[in-house]
Amino acid sequence: MRRPAFYSRSPRTPPPAAEQAADQADAAASPDAAGAGGIVQPPTAPAQAGWQPGRKSFALLLVLCAALVTGGTVWWPRQGKAITQKDIDAAVLRTMQTATLPSPAAKAADIIRPSVVRVVGYGPEKATPEAKTQKRGRNMAKGKPPEAPLDGTAPGEVERGVGTGVVIVDKGVILTNLHVVAGSEKIKVTFADGLEAVAVITGVQPENDLAVLQAQKIPDDLIPAAMRSTADLRPGDQVAAVGFPFGIGPSVSAGVVSGLKRSFRSPEGKQELGNLIQFDAAANPGNSGGPLINMDGEVLGIVTAILNPTQQRTFIGIGFAVPIENAASAAGSPPF
Repeated sequence: MRRPAFYSRSPRTPPPAAEQAADQADAAASPDAAGAGGIVQPPTAPAQAGWQPGRKSFALLLVLCAALVTGGTVWWPRQGKAITQKDIDAAVLRTMQTATLPSPAAKAADIIRPSVVRVVGYGPEKATPEAKTQKRGRNMAKGKPPEAPLDGTAPGEVERGVGTGVVIVDKGVILTNLHVVAGSEKIKVTFADGLEAVAVITGVQPENDLAVLQAQKIPDDLIPAAMRSTADLRPGDQVAAVGFPFGIGPSVSAGVVSGLKRSFRSPEGKQELGNLIQFDAAANPGNSGGPLINMDGEVLGIVTAILNPTQQRTFIGIGFAVPIENAASAAGSPPF
């Protein structure tokens, strides 16, 4: 039988795969391809031709993989290099040489500062000629009429004492010295954020020259000071005094503990205080009632007196503070 002609859809010569498919179709159409029952088996569909990489493509792929592996081997150890103690020491040394770090006293002052308040006691003005002259001079210096009342005071009312206090409870409980507020008809405290509020005395401990105040108004974010037992305090330990010497502040002075369990008698000889912390951080009138702190910003005591055998009553290197154990007991809540 004559083999039928194969017509290509393309004028080009069919590829080998197309020729093989045509041969299979011819074989299937021939009588020899029929089975015993005369049934012609359908031709097997040719497999679709796909991309088959040649030797050159395969070699190129191998070269590319080798390049990636080699480059990763060179790059990876540099990225994953272990940091040694020598590297750490060098980095720390470089930082210490190039960066200015705050002193321990500066860091301690930053911690305690939100808890420190200025305390002012007001009382009736003394009607002596000297007092009137001083008042006129202060008012004229401020550009006010000579007989005008002082700022924050009622007519005939003057500052009787200026000192410092420290907040120990976030509800506005403040520790200060009794001699700062004694005899005052009105007490005002100024918080770290500038808020000024009237305060009242809620407790006293005369034997330790301590007073407890309750502010009538407090800041929303008032932070109380942390207190630290003095049981392990030793001479030579670093301390700082924070307060308002001569009304200026808050001011910070640093020093060390000079001694423990000291005694102090007031210049008038009216009272003697015992079990005091002696320190050499500068303190002056106005520091009274302020905190004596360690380098963690924790309150160790309440500054209460300075020793000066002259009439100047300024600091010559010896200050005293009531231990915080006694001070906190004045508020009715011993912390230790």
